[in-house]
Amino acid sequence: MTAVHRAQLAGSELAFDCAPGQSVLDAALQAGIELPHSCRKGVCGSCAAVVSEGELRALPGRALVNEHCGPGRQLLCAGSAATPLLLVVPGARRLEPGARKRLQAKVFRVREAASGIWLLDLRLPAGQRLKFRAGQHLDVIEADGSRRAYSMANPPYESDAVALHIRAQPDGRFSARLPTLQPAELIDIEAPQGSFGLREGSTAPLLMVAGGTGFAPIKSMLDHLAKLGAPREITLLWGVREARQLYLPAALARWRRVWPGMGALALVSGGLPEGGAENGEGAAARDAGWSVENGRVPERLGQLAADRASGFAGHEAYVCGSPGFVDAVRGMLLQCGLPAQDCFADAFVSAAPAARA
Repeated sequence: MTAVHRAQLAGSELAFDCAPGQSVLDAALQAGIELPHSCRKGVCGSCAAVVSEGELRALPGRALVNEHCGPGRQLLCAGSAATPLLLVVPGARRLEPGARKRLQAKVFRVREAASGIWLLDLRLPAGQRLKFRAGQHLDVIEADGSRRAYSMANPPYESDAVALHIRAQPDGRFSARLPTLQPAELIDIEAPQGSFGLREGSTAPLLMVAGGTGFAPIKSMLDHLAKLGAPREITLLWGVREARQLYLPAALARWRRVWPGMGALALVSGGLPEGGAENGEGAAARDAGWSVENGRVPERLGQLAADRASGFAGHEAYVCGSPGFVDAVRGMLLQCGLPAQDCFADAFVSAAPAARA
């Protein structure tokens, strides 16, 4: 099959051509149309959509559905167009010309902030600025053309720099380089990427939920809202395996200057050491104002919802973490009364085939 097929987005004038063997998601992005997506490797499920008319053909080594898709939805990153398509894709939009840039960023600083958690600060070339929404990510491009995706932890007003939070992976090609990176070393990046990002203008109470280095995009969004001085009721939950993985605890103090009543709960799924958070691991987070407890985020959300007359109805939630974490949290939030359209999520794919850390 060598035919080029047209894909139309239902309810809009947006349409694009799909070349043979090209994923529908890549075809849309090439045409300057942003569809909801994250990992682009068939793992996270963010790009799953309803194919109202036409047929997708799975790309080699990919499957059109996975456990994160939802009923009747297929992965646009995993399939090419076998026929003309009519797609139902809420949130699709046309990208501004030149919005995405490929640049050589310069290493400014790299440090291990906690056990296996690295903070990498990059500076853009002189005169360059990066326009992005709080919560979006970038691609680090290796010499062989392979890509690794990392969320930007800095807010959009810091547009001449990029801050990344990277969890070291046993077989991580890029994360293995972090201990040896030197100041002024050049890193190829392309940004911004992904459709996840803060919806501004709302006054609804916020649930900000992070798993591991999913704290990075949450930090970007909270820094941005703090700069705006947005009056919001905010509850922040952060799930980690070990208390020593609670990095940058002092960020909470900055946010509480804007939102004094902000709730901040860190949940340690692997258990706190003897003495709990009062001594040793977790003490810095506690001293900075975090409540540090044993437990898992989904179960704790259920307990919080039970204390509210209408659960989480009327809230907005932003959830960032691994696909399993995101699915569990989103499922609990919906069970607790949060409308699906008010739950925004980004799944971090850390497995090597997915190239997301």
